Amino acid sequence: MWIVILAATLVDQIWGEPRRFHPLVGLGWWISTVEKHVYGSSQSNTGNLVAGLIGWCLVIAPIMLAAIYLDRLLEGFWHIFLAVLTLYLAIGRKSLIEHAQRVYQPLLKDDLEDARQQVAMLVSRDTGQLEACEISRATCESVLENGSDALFAAIFWFAVAGIPGVVLYRVVNTLDAMWGYRSERYLYFGRVAARVDDIMNWIPARLTALSYALAGWHWQISKNTFNAAIRCWWEQGRNWKSPNAGPVMAAGAGALGIRLGGGGIYHGQHVAGPVLGEGRPAAVMDIDRACTLVFHALLIWLAVLLIITWVGS
Repeated sequence: MWIVILAATLVDQIWGEPRRFHPLVGLGWWISTVEKHVYGSSQSNTGNLVAGLIGWCLVIAPIMLAAIYLDRLLEGFWHIFLAVLTLYLAIGRKSLIEHAQRVYQPLLKDDLEDARQQVAMLVSRDTGQLEACEISRATCESVLENGSDALFAAIFWFAVAGIPGVVLYRVVNTLDAMWGYRSERYLYFGRVAARVDDIMNWIPARLTALSYALAGWHWQISKNTFNAAIRCWWEQGRNWKSPNAGPVMAAGAGALGIRLGGGGIYHGQHVAGPVLGEGRPAAVMDIDRACTLVFHALLIWLAVLLIITWVGS
């Protein structure tokens, strides 16, 4: 298990996401196709909820049958190869860091226009009028939150259930990304997708929050950062709109000694939100610090998984 996880993270570090023929593109097409066929014109909330459940099952079933079949069919080298390939395609740490750097570099040059355009690819809030500190805050939030979604949760489910586990997680996470909105169209239709994603991310998110706290402690050689991260996670994380993003971002902000959250502009209107973390407001250099925190947390995960593998053997 550990060798597969290490190999997949190294492949991701070397090559990053495939530029062409990424399976998630095909998955997105399949989800859209199912939605077109099951989303009706029902005015009933219950009808939309049932349609969303049926659509979720139709998306999941054939993919999971194929994953389980291949997992049982292949042996030896080919099974290991498939496991590394599957996990590599499910994680995206290098892509996340590259997106953050595309915001970070223009900010270093005081090119706010370019930075606003780049951060718009990471967040859903309006970015047209953001100042440098607000861009930095939004980018740090994205790095910390997606560190859990795009890296640690995938590793967790691979460690728990192998190839079928990580495939299920990635499909569930993509369904939530496409259907899990609180808009008029998806409020009921996407409810199953959103709730299942919340359930699958519950444990990984809290393990990520703990690893951020430990990584901040080790990195800064200060027990205060660990205590701050745990305190922010416990006191502030529960107040965030997402039950999993809140603890992750609060712990990360506490470990970095910065303040995140506080709301933003969505569709032209200011939406208030709780403050996460403590200390000074996020600054440009904190984008790079957030990326480093994710990397150090990954090293902690690899070390713990190595110990688990060694003890288990």
